[in-house]
Amino acid sequence: MARRKKSQLEERLEEDGAMERKGGSIRMTLIMQWGDGAMKSQLVGAAVAVGEQPVKGLVCAKAGARMSLAESLTNLVFAPITDLRDVKCSGNWMWAAKLPGEGARLAKACDALCAAMGVLGVAIDGGKDSLSMAAQVGNDVVKAPGTLVISAYAPCTDVTKVVTPDLKGNDSEPTSLIYVRFGNDGSQHRLGGSALAQCLKQVGNVSADIDDLPLFDKAFRTLQSLINQGQILAGHDVSDGGLVTAVLEMAFAGNRSINVNINSSADPVTTLFAEEAGVVLEVVSSSVNIVAEAFTAHQVPVQLIGFTAAEFGPEASVQIVVNDETVVEEKLNSLRNVWEETSTRLELLQTSHSHVEEQTTFLNKATTINYKVDFEFGASENVGAGPYKVAILREEGSNGDREMAGAFMLAGFEAFDVTMTDIMEDPSILEQFSGIAFVGGFSYADVLGSSKGWASAIRFNPNVLEAFTNFKARPDTFSFGVCNGCQLMGLLGWIGAKNNEPQVFLDENACGRFQSGFATVKIEKNPAVMLQGMEGAVIGVWTQHGEGRFSYRTPTFLDELKANNLICVRFTDGNGEPSMIYPENPNGSEYSVAGLCSEDGRHLAMMPHPDRSFLSWQWPNYPAELGTDGASTSPWIKMFHNAYTWLDSLKH
Repeated sequence: MARRKKSQLEERLEEDGAMERKGGSIRMTLIMQWGDGAMKSQLVGAAVAVGEQPVKGLVCAKAGARMSLAESLTNLVFAPITDLRDVKCSGNWMWAAKLPGEGARLAKACDALCAAMGVLGVAIDGGKDSLSMAAQVGNDVVKAPGTLVISAYAPCTDVTKVVTPDLKGNDSEPTSLIYVRFGNDGSQHRLGGSALAQCLKQVGNVSADIDDLPLFDKAFRTLQSLINQGQILAGHDVSDGGLVTAVLEMAFAGNRSINVNINSSADPVTTLFAEEAGVVLEVVSSSVNIVAEAFTAHQVPVQLIGFTAAEFGPEASVQIVVNDETVVEEKLNSLRNVWEETSTRLELLQTSHSHVEEQTTFLNKATTINYKVDFEFGASENVGAGPYKVAILREEGSNGDREMAGAFMLAGFEAFDVTMTDIMEDPSILEQFSGIAFVGGFSYADVLGSSKGWASAIRFNPNVLEAFTNFKARPDTFSFGVCNGCQLMGLLGWIGAKNNEPQVFLDENACGRFQSGFATVKIEKNPAVMLQGMEGAVIGVWTQHGEGRFSYRTPTFLDELKANNLICVRFTDGNGEPSMIYPENPNGSEYSVAGLCSEDGRHLAMMPHPDRSFLSWQWPNYPAELGTDGASTSPWIKMFHNAYTWLDSLKH
């Protein structure tokens, strides 16, 4: 029988003198290879955007197809891509093509789309068609509107330059709002197939369209250039709801006052609700001329329409004037409550009513988040070089292994992909590692409850349990569990144990459903080796879980955790004060608990995701004043550095 060839990992571990082979197999692979340019390559990504305009297609099939393509591209344009001609699309047709007249309309729409794509250099490379979108209901035939869904995608050259729709404002000087038309001369204000028409139970006669495809091409490329130059602070497409919806959504997202003053050839309603292809941009006021001249040089219509004001949060207001007539003058919160009403009603069907009310109150009071960081941070000079090895442990259903590996490698660790199957086949594997990271996800789909299947795979396999017990007992090891991994560590008693019996479990969120959002947490005084030097920091972090509420076997155990400073991380408001308000506290944990550690500090578990927040561009609101390094790290990278530093300290 031919002898099995050793894997790259086995050879590497043996070269390091880390293990002796006695037969068997190990199916572990090094997760990442960081070569030259790795720091830069992490900023490359993929941009994806969607466009669909079925109601405009009812008015004119050809216009509906062109506007679906336009919407996907005016969404995509805010991510810097390699080139417009690199854009590929998935085209999905949903049409009642067998009914009289519908086949002809479909053919017209398809021809129009192909012609438009030919001019722009965009191509479809796949898709799925559903051409029987009709049903017999009694004596009537009910058909769905002919719909084309365009999913556009292209290589993104730098994810840190992606422009988001939330108004940023500027403390040193005002910012201005600019309206740019894509693909027409700016004189058209067509309402057919618009959201306004639908609200009035109408369809209309003439819909928005792309009248000049070469001009659309110029507008797209000009905006891409300005984004790469860093001239654009915020941006939003004008495709669903019209100009008024675009500027209001930007204000809602930025929680900031706006003053809009538009001169138009049309009446206020038509001006504000026409859904002609275009974008609204926020730029620093001193750059207005630079931005405007870049568009006018290519005959692209551009208009200064307003500016942001100093009022922020509960004091923010909206004023919109069209042709010297004030048409909107209202508090921002009042308008946002109207805008949120549909979402709120849907949330009432799946979320605790009291928590929906708390969320509304939170939005109405929300203001600036004051992050606080008093320590230095940055990537290691020896990314992924070791000598310390960390096992990125996953089970069926885990999904956070790549992020976790990246964080540890940026701190200097060698990170290895280790599955539970690997350990079951050879429990001695864990002897090679200084650390274990229990990653997030949904092990065994959480069908038995959060992480219970994963815990059972350890607790009821004697050899595996012995391997984990031995690892935990070694004084030169550490572990870190996030989300599903945190739930696992609670069930195993690696955190929150008493007399070797688990006392902590993660219960269903108090809101009654899975909650995903960006929260604010504070690092408390604690013995966790991974959090040393971070006490008092107020930092943003992602949370995604359905069962994250810290609960205890006995009512008094929380008091014991407090007394021993084992509560490491707590959910807070924007000022760093512990919060029980939803969604600031996403799961309703008593005392705002977000993370715990063992008494010796070697084992740390938390529900939030530092592994998805250790790079500045992973945050939705990373403030410039926190600073970063060439690797775009955020303050969370320090905790991974701390683990490395702690291992170093054991040698001395």
